[in-house]
Amino acid sequence: MSEIQRPGALYQQVAAAIREAILSGEFAPDAMLPSEAQLMARYGVSRPTVRNAIAALRAEGLIDVRHGKGSFVRADGQPALTLERRITHNSEGKFVMPNGDTWQEAEEPYTYRSHTTKDTGRLLQLGEEEALFGCDRLLTDPSTGTRAMHRTLIPFEVAEAVPLLGQEPCKPPAAIYWVLTQAGHKLTWTETVRAHMPPPDERTTLRLPDATPILHVTRIAHGTDDRPLLLEELRVGADRAELAYRITAEKPTAHRKKD
Repeated sequence: MSEIQRPGALYQQVAAAIREAILSGEFAPDAMLPSEAQLMARYGVSRPTVRNAIAALRAEGLIDVRHGKGSFVRADGQPALTLERRITHNSEGKFVMPNGDTWQEAEEPYTYRSHTTKDTGRLLQLGEEEALFGCDRLLTDPSTGTRAMHRTLIPFEVAEAVPLLGQEPCKPPAAIYWVLTQAGHKLTWTETVRAHMPPPDERTTLRLPDATPILHVTRIAHGTDDRPLLLEELRVGADRAELAYRITAEKPTAHRKKD
C-alpha cells in the first residue's frame, strides 16, 4: 500500500499519487487503470475518495472514463487524422479539396438566415446585424470516427450578386468556389487557427473527452478586389486532428521610388 502523507484534501492526495504514476510511466498511455477496489487497497482510502480523485484527473485530461470498461490513461500520440489545408484545381479547372472525399455528412445540413456578429462582421468587413445566409454541417470521417462541425456564412449582398449562392447556400466549399469564379472572381484565401475549450454543446456534438480543446479554423475567401466573399468555420477536437499546410515563398512586394 502507498501511504498518503501530503497536505490537502484526501482525494487530491490520491489524485497526485496516481498522476505521478502516470507521468513516471507506471501506468502507460492507453492502459487501463487499476479498478476502484484495487486503488482503494493501494492507497488505503474509501470508494468516494477514489472516485473524486478519478474525476479530478479526468477533468485535467489525464484519463478517459469509458463506460462499462473502466478508466484509461489518455494516449498522447499521433492524432487520428491529418487535415491538408490546400486548395487545388483539377484538369477541368474545378476546385479540389485534399480532404474533400474524407468527410461524410453525419446528418442533413441545416440552412438558415442569420446576421453578422461583432466577430463575423469584422472578418467579413461588415457592420453588425448585416444579413447572412448560413449553413451548418456535422461531418464525420468514417475511417477514424473523427467528427467536425463546419459552418458557411455568405453575406446577402454577395448572394444577390451571385444568385445561385442564395438559392443553394449549402453547397460544399469547392462548389461555392467554382460558382464564385464563374461569376468572375479570382479567389484568394486567408486562414487562421486558434485553440480553445469548447462549450458543453460542442463537446457533446463532437464527442470529446473532458478537458479537450478544439481547433477552430477560420477561412475567408476573397474576391478579385480582395473583398471578403465567404466565411467558413471548422471545429474539430485537438486530440483527433492536426492541420497541415504547404508554404511557398512569395515574391517581395515592389516598392515605388520616391521622387
